[in-house]
Amino acid sequence: MNAIIVTGGKQYKVAEGDVVYIEKLDQEAGDAVKFDQVLAILDGEKATFGTPVVEGAFVDATIVKNGKGKKIHIFKYNAKKGYRKRQGHRQPYTKVEIGKISY
Repeated sequence: MNAIIVTGGKQYKVAEGDVVYIEKLDQEAGDAVKFDQVLAILDGEKATFGTPVVEGAFVDATIVKNGKGKKIHIFKYNAKKGYRKRQGHRQPYTKVEIGKISY
């Protein structure tokens, strides 16, 4: 069984037992989290689509850890003007293990 959930402004296709990296949540590792914005549930040949969400459907999950992604380097440069700017960024994430999909 698969479900399409929304969290952090993004959509994720998840199945029971999956480990997913999502936008950072303000909770600690080991906490249980419940995603109730379920757009669709795919169960074999049977598919249930919400308008916009499936009523009464939710996905239980457990937070594994919070962390930061790999660093990306930003370099801005204007030729012949002496303008150079270096910057780095590490996007925070939450690693989540999907538990039960209910509807």
